[in-house]
Amino acid sequence: MFLLTGMAIKLGFVIVIALTIVSICGAAIFRPISDSHRSAALELFTLSDGSFGSLEETYEALRTFDALGIDKKADIKASTCKSVVDILSTPSSHLKDLFQALRVNGLLKCELNDGVIARTASRLKGVNSAKSLLDFYYSIGGLVLIKDLSSEIDVHLKDAKGVFHSIKALSQSDGRWRYNSNNPESSYYAAGIALETLAGVVSLASSKIEYSLIDALKNDVSKLFDGIERYDDGAYYFDEKLVDAHGHQGPLSASSSIVHGITDLATITGENLNLPGDKILGLAKFFLGIGIPGNEKDLYYQIDALACLEDNRVYIPLILSLPTSVLSMTRKDQLKVHVNTVLGSSAPPLSVRLKQVFVSGSKDASIVDQDLKFDPENKVHLGALPESIDVGSYIFSFEIVLHDPEHKKIYATGGRSKFPIYVTGVVTVDHAEITILDSDLGNVETKKKLNFAGEKSVSLQANHLQKLRLDFQLTTPLGHAFKPHQVFLKLRHESKVEHIFVVVNSGKQFEIILDFLGLVEKLFYLSGKYDIQLTIGDSVMENSLLKSLGYVELDLPDPPEKAARPPPQPIDPSSRYGPKAEIAHIFRAPEKQPPRELSLAFLALVLLPFFGFLVGLFCLRVNLKNFPHAPVPATFASLFHVCLAAVLLLYLLFWLKLNLFTTLKALGILGMFLMFVGHRTLSHLASTSAKVKSA
Repeated sequence: MFLLTGMAIKLGFVIVIALTIVSICGAAIFRPISDSHRSAALELFTLSDGSFGSLEETYEALRTFDALGIDKKADIKASTCKSVVDILSTPSSHLKDLFQALRVNGLLKCELNDGVIARTASRLKGVNSAKSLLDFYYSIGGLVLIKDLSSEIDVHLKDAKGVFHSIKALSQSDGRWRYNSNNPESSYYAAGIALETLAGVVSLASSKIEYSLIDALKNDVSKLFDGIERYDDGAYYFDEKLVDAHGHQGPLSASSSIVHGITDLATITGENLNLPGDKILGLAKFFLGIGIPGNEKDLYYQIDALACLEDNRVYIPLILSLPTSVLSMTRKDQLKVHVNTVLGSSAPPLSVRLKQVFVSGSKDASIVDQDLKFDPENKVHLGALPESIDVGSYIFSFEIVLHDPEHKKIYATGGRSKFPIYVTGVVTVDHAEITILDSDLGNVETKKKLNFAGEKSVSLQANHLQKLRLDFQLTTPLGHAFKPHQVFLKLRHESKVEHIFVVVNSGKQFEIILDFLGLVEKLFYLSGKYDIQLTIGDSVMENSLLKSLGYVELDLPDPPEKAARPPPQPIDPSSRYGPKAEIAHIFRAPEKQPPRELSLAFLALVLLPFFGFLVGLFCLRVNLKNFPHAPVPATFASLFHVCLAAVLLLYLLFWLKLNLFTTLKALGILGMFLMFVGHRTLSHLASTSAKVKSA
């Protein structure tokens, strides 16, 4: 028996693909809100000029932060409270703006004047003149917020029954609501708004609402849940595809609105709505199953609905989750199960029981009925893997058992929950041999054992009249025969032509026989050295391998005239697009120079005229008597001689290093200055000479 340790696991992609499957045989994984949602909220809801935008956007941000336990109120309280006071103090403010301002104030606790609150309440109490569901929603919602804000202001509705009937008239037979009487379209999102508004009417009624009206409303809620949709993973949602005056509404916003409505209704009326716990839990799974939304509006809908489900009088969903779905037999991992509310709070006293284990892809199940042990320090339920569990993919079925029978009326557990579990381990190889057989009688000509734990490789020789046989066994940690997802044998010719063969399983034995006589055409009659490579991969193998076994030297017959040619091999991209070879530049050999002595003699001849010039000046007895003595003419005369020297120096630089264009530009600038100072100097000399002659 050879343990596959130290192998290069190059088939990791198999594991990645297999473990990304989160829904097998109806099983899915739902996890409560985590720090990832908090990070997403901080990233999506960003401050701009000290605010989150409009008051509606500000409320959605603050409501999301409040539900996630993030304190951002101090950052915006000063500027936002000023906007709240301005809107509430403006007589022409729209009902929606008043409602949004009161909602934001309910979270920020701004300092409001009692007179401003009283005037706002007086405006909102004109609810009897409302024409649409949204007007009722803004007015009633604003009055409820004022009632929570101050007990001294009378916000009770004298005609609460009439308002109730006006809103109820917009309901449909299927439990949905219309936004107004002139619009035939009904909406699940409007139904949630209507339930929340009617709950506010009950709260503001000056006298108790008749039970018959509440009973009719409970019947509407039941009809509403008759139209709920269901996914295969147990998630429930309200499908909404309506584009209305309130904007585009989808399943997320519609489901969130209804959850908000039914929880408010149950809280204010104190009535049992008789809703099935599995559907409430299914709604929680829907909100958790969407992961982290990509925009702030959807994140608000998700968190707002989950916050309503966290503590309500209908049902509080309990979410059973696994921190990991991969357990290693090598490390002796234990089952770990968490049970929390949707926002991650601790669950009431309960037990988690492992009821059944299904083999993935099969209907066979083993009854386990094993209670997991609760670890109070880490708040996790722990349990060992059943003894019959070997490496493979399974579906584990868990059940939550509440310790207090009264909690069954409060919490929704949803019966049994199924989770995909991958049990991994080290698979061993037994009786691995590679053999060269005689083609006619099948006699063994060469047999070598393979040691997968070492680096030793085999070298074989064969011709087209022989066969190659490879056989081995794979065994799980419990000693059972193991059948991996893929077992391939690859022959790679020295010309890089590859051939891949599937190794089949016959009972406990893996075996492949390559008859070279029947493979000569497939091998393109290419004789020579073939590298042998074995690939074994599976998602539950901790030691998947890509092993080079050695090589076989094949002697094949010459190809016939019309035999197929090997396919052209793909060109290595690095040879086409990679860096090119460095080019070594060969410069022209320097021309021959004259001897040094000859160059110095030529320099002396060049300088000889200059010395002759100096001698000539001396012979002519040149003097400086005519050099101007006045300051200004003397300055111009000096500059004139300096410029002449500069021109001579420029010629020297041109000879040594400057090019023609640079020299001409410098000479042009210098020449203009030379002409100016020279003209002034010569003018002065001419003037002086004229005065002398006239004298």
